[in-house]
Amino acid sequence: MQRAKFIVPNAFTSINFLLGVASICCSAGLFGIKDPVFIGAQLIIYCTLLDKLDGFAARAFNASSDFGAQFDSLADLIAFGVAPAFMLMFAYKNFAAEWFDSHHVAIFAGSAVYMVCAAMRLAKYNALDSDSYPDYFSGMPSTFAGVANAIFMVLLCKYKFFNSCQELFYIPLVTLVLTGILMISPLFLAKLKKRKSRIVNIFQVINIVIAYVAGFAMIIPEYLMALVLIYFIIGFGYGIINRGSIISDQGNKSVAKAED
Repeated sequence: MQRAKFIVPNAFTSINFLLGVASICCSAGLFGIKDPVFIGAQLIIYCTLLDKLDGFAARAFNASSDFGAQFDSLADLIAFGVAPAFMLMFAYKNFAAEWFDSHHVAIFAGSAVYMVCAAMRLAKYNALDSDSYPDYFSGMPSTFAGVANAIFMVLLCKYKFFNSCQELFYIPLVTLVLTGILMISPLFLAKLKKRKSRIVNIFQVINIVIAYVAGFAMIIPEYLMALVLIYFIIGFGYGIINRGSIISDQGNKSVAKAED
């Protein structure tokens, strides 16, 4: 009975892992469905929503474990490290075949940078700083990077981006590489968590609920992209402005812990 409590969070992680694999297969056109890249991007968004649910379930059932943490990281590597890169490569191949043929080296190199950064990010998080900064992420979480690229791709498909001027085709690739670099950057990103301000907490809850409804229903991707950009700007901006105090506070906590 003691082990049964681990079933729910690990089930969410398993689904997350399988959806990541499904996203890769879908983007590659293996399922023979219409708009495979669009659906592949949507599956990454589903992975993001489920990834947050497995953490919630682990806390609710008091079922956190080292196994669960490692399993979650492996699922995240597929869903938010590998799947977004394959999504982008197949988007170029499907929607801009000639451009893909003449730029396939740059596309593969950019995708490789992103995947390696995601793997390094997850390894670093597990090995070094998963608990170092309880109120901040050190670097962009792989979940955030993956969903940002997925929502961006949904919008690119929706507004027929690949029918536009070829000089703009570098934008999705550059975005992928930048989010990859941000994952291993030393920048701090404020976490979404309960704050002292009731207004801030209500704002967070309302937007989280709307994001889950919009994400699962596959509607208003513009709203989801706006949330990502707002969180990106405010979260990283706050981390940059308060970088000195964040490091100082962590240093003081480490000293106090050592003295205890």
